[in-house]
Amino acid sequence: MSATATPRRSAGLRALEWLGPLAIAAGAMAVAARFPLVSALLLAIAVGVVLANTLGRSAAAAPVLRAAEGTSKHLLRAGIVLLGLRIALSDLVGIGWRGLAVVVATVAVTFAATMWLGARLGLDRGLVTLVAAGFSICGAAAVATVSEQVRVRQRDVAIALALVTIMGTVMIGAVPWLASVIGLSELDAGVWAGASIHEVAQVVAAGSLVGAGALATATTVKLARVVLLAPVTAVVGRMAIGSRGRAGVPWFVTGFLVAVVVRSLGVLPAAVVDAALTVSTLLLAAGMLGLGLAIRARELWPLPGRAIALAVASTMIAASVPLAIILL
Repeated sequence: MSATATPRRSAGLRALEWLGPLAIAAGAMAVAARFPLVSALLLAIAVGVVLANTLGRSAAAAPVLRAAEGTSKHLLRAGIVLLGLRIALSDLVGIGWRGLAVVVATVAVTFAATMWLGARLGLDRGLVTLVAAGFSICGAAAVATVSEQVRVRQRDVAIALALVTIMGTVMIGAVPWLASVIGLSELDAGVWAGASIHEVAQVVAAGSLVGAGALATATTVKLARVVLLAPVTAVVGRMAIGSRGRAGVPWFVTGFLVAVVVRSLGVLPAAVVDAALTVSTLLLAAGMLGLGLAIRARELWPLPGRAIALAVASTMIAASVPLAIILL
């Protein structure tokens, strides 16, 4: 009887390792649907942190959580691939050369300046790279993607995630308010929000505060930034070779680009695209849960003062570059 009980139990645990993160991710999505200012991805990270620092201390639960952390990486990669189905090249062309110039300039300047400032502040290169990627491209998803390309401590990942969450949340209210003070049109305010705010969900929240027109523009501009995840990841890989990083573009980033092409060709029915977008969010949230499960609160707090200074400076750069181009 004991001989059959063990396989049955292990099979149940294996199912829990996969279904657990997906169930929690679905719950995070349900909460985010009711509260637009809440990001399902960031909420999933928070749940992971809570579980790791409470149940993670239990001898019975700790192995399950560690296993779920491992499976979450696979779910995250699949979610990044499907993220490409959000983006059609025709939409990017629709924002015009000026909008594309804003996107490219913002990502390039923010990433390069953040790397330079981080070095001047004496911060660990791995942490600086995560902050540079997260603040210049797409927040937590960029941090997670780039963390697989560079040699970083888990504490650095946790700090980068905390900083991108805090600063992006501040930007939700700051950008619409400043756009009103400056007197930007709804279109320009949307471009600024999409080019400067870190998380996709944060961009949506800020755009909705400005207006319907700004929301559509902000979302499109933000997705244009997301496309640059692939070249930036390749650059990071090349930079990291000397510090035992990984060169080239990971398979799931290549898959992301393939998904962009497939979406742009228009060969998928709208219902399939809509379903894929929902599944993508589910998988990304499940992957973010895994990142949260690796975070130990005692290692995260207090946040290093120099890292906070870098985050503030990087956010100001990400906001200033697109605004300067818009006002030209």
